[in-house]
Amino acid sequence: MLDSVLIANRGEIACRIIKTARRLGLRTIAVYSEADRDALHVRMADEAVAIGPSPSSESYLVVARILEAAKATGAASIHPGYGFLSENAAFAEACKAAGIVFVGPSAAAIRAMGLKDGAKALMEKAGVPVVPGYHGERQEAEFLKQKAYEIGYPVLIKAVAGGGGKGMRRVDKAIEFEAALASAQREAKSAFGDARVLIEKFVLNPRHIEIQVFGDGKGNAVHLFERDCSAQRRHQKVLEEAPAPGMTQETRAAMGAAAVAAAKAVNYAGAGTIEFIADGSGTLRPDGFWFMEMNTRLQVEHPVTEMITGQDLVEWQFRIASGEGLPLSQEEITISGHAVEVRLYAEDPDTGFLPSTGRLDLLELPESEGVRIDTGVETGAEISAFYDPMIAKLIAYGPDRQTALARLAAQFDRSLIAGPKNNLAFLAALVAHEDVRRGGFDTGLIDRDLARLTTGRVGEATIEAAVAALVLPETASDAPADTAGWQDPFAATSGFELAGIRRIGVGVEVDGELREVTISWWGGEASVSGPSHDAPRTGAGRVVRSDRGIYAVEGGRAVLVTLVDHLARVAEDAEAASAVKAPMHGKVIAVDVAPGDRVEKGDRLAVVEAMKMEHAITAPRDGTVEAVFVTEGAQVDQGAPVVALADED
Repeated sequence: MLDSVLIANRGEIACRIIKTARRLGLRTIAVYSEADRDALHVRMADEAVAIGPSPSSESYLVVARILEAAKATGAASIHPGYGFLSENAAFAEACKAAGIVFVGPSAAAIRAMGLKDGAKALMEKAGVPVVPGYHGERQEAEFLKQKAYEIGYPVLIKAVAGGGGKGMRRVDKAIEFEAALASAQREAKSAFGDARVLIEKFVLNPRHIEIQVFGDGKGNAVHLFERDCSAQRRHQKVLEEAPAPGMTQETRAAMGAAAVAAAKAVNYAGAGTIEFIADGSGTLRPDGFWFMEMNTRLQVEHPVTEMITGQDLVEWQFRIASGEGLPLSQEEITISGHAVEVRLYAEDPDTGFLPSTGRLDLLELPESEGVRIDTGVETGAEISAFYDPMIAKLIAYGPDRQTALARLAAQFDRSLIAGPKNNLAFLAALVAHEDVRRGGFDTGLIDRDLARLTTGRVGEATIEAAVAALVLPETASDAPADTAGWQDPFAATSGFELAGIRRIGVGVEVDGELREVTISWWGGEASVSGPSHDAPRTGAGRVVRSDRGIYAVEGGRAVLVTLVDHLARVAEDAEAASAVKAPMHGKVIAVDVAPGDRVEKGDRLAVVEAMKMEHAITAPRDGTVEAVFVTEGAQVDQGAPVVALADED
């Protein structure tokens, strides 16, 4: 067994690797950027080394700095986790050249499976079924459009070097092809440094099923059964489970055999995943699945496989990297029970899942029977705009699928998050969806039912309780920091009253929405009232103090209540009346208008990139562009003005 490991990653996966490495007796070394100086993975490791500024291109993606840290600390091995350099063949070669064990496959295997077009050609030779499409070298727009026509719409444009839904666009009509192609190529270039794409037939009612494989690099390989990853949003996985609902023994055997053949075709070593698209219009069939790609690394969703097999996949990685070979034969690997995982992200489902950043003022994810929490953050941590906004993975296990889902639903009720917007309530609604409950869903479920999955809000009773806690602090010392200098209105001596009720109006903001509330005082007691609200009045919520204000938390959602400076608010509203603002922190990658341009509602004004994903900023109404405040390549903060738009006369 190796004696030490440097984890060339951050966040949840770095913490996950450290746990297994520590159990196996390995000395652990973390690396960190400036943004991660106080991160959980840094404190968990035995040693930690700074590797550069916050942008990943200047820290976690710099091979030389990773290797320098490994040499300085005497690391025997480097575990890349997932993302960053995990599927970088040059990095694997550099580790080998430096005499450091790369905990992963060979550079040759990474290269063979890293580009989707070459991988598909290789799989065809190995007898693995492949989705019909164009996987060639020609990249002219007109040529690709012609190929899409020949394949037949709908089609998928996919980045050759892609993954994680980046550089991927579904196109349903020929008229939409050019714009979708340009957008996919831009995103692919930004995320992977490679703008090339391929075109595939889009399988209607598709299910995304993947097989976990392990190889020893000596011609031997096994699989650890399947995971169903069909619940997706914009081609990114949201909910994963194992085993796949409706999987037959015959289809499982066929998929497993195809996955093992794929691994053997590149003499694979370590953990890998063979991803298939399956026809979900009926029962899963042995002849109804096709190879999509191979991920030559550990997957985000690997815990569900661990739960149903009882195996630690990171331990398997370390043992194979140490030269021990495969821990079990195919016959010794069995399935027991069912596991479901969801990805808890700092993103706002109510605004198209835009990334959300900022400090986690509250994070309570209590573990309970059958529930595992994998996270890399805690209360007080910053969700940075520089990296993937994952907060945690929630994994529930049970003897059967319904028990696992019930345990996951109960976990949502126990979890509390306040700070950045998050998808906890959305995940709870997804797990409660009848199609998910019965296991009869495909990759289009979330898009079809998005409005239904994002309904709900914090109850008015909980909001009123938060308002009361804000404007009626029991003592001056109990008031939140942002109310410093604020005086209790009932301590005022202005006005003359012999008896009766005293009322004072107070302005508050509830997640940016201005409200007027009335504080009534009589006989030493006070109460708060305000305009009625559409949300149901329930008492199931919780009020949480923060130095920013008071959070009203209920049903997986949290809203921030703060006091308002009326004069400042009026001036701000007047100034911003014509401004179209950036919905998130990011980089401006396209500006489509100039002063004097006339635009119609829905026209694209600019494009902002965040977390390697593009987000179009569109005109909220018809009008004329008065001013453009950004340039291509500039960084913008959330809420910063992008364009000033004048209404038409």
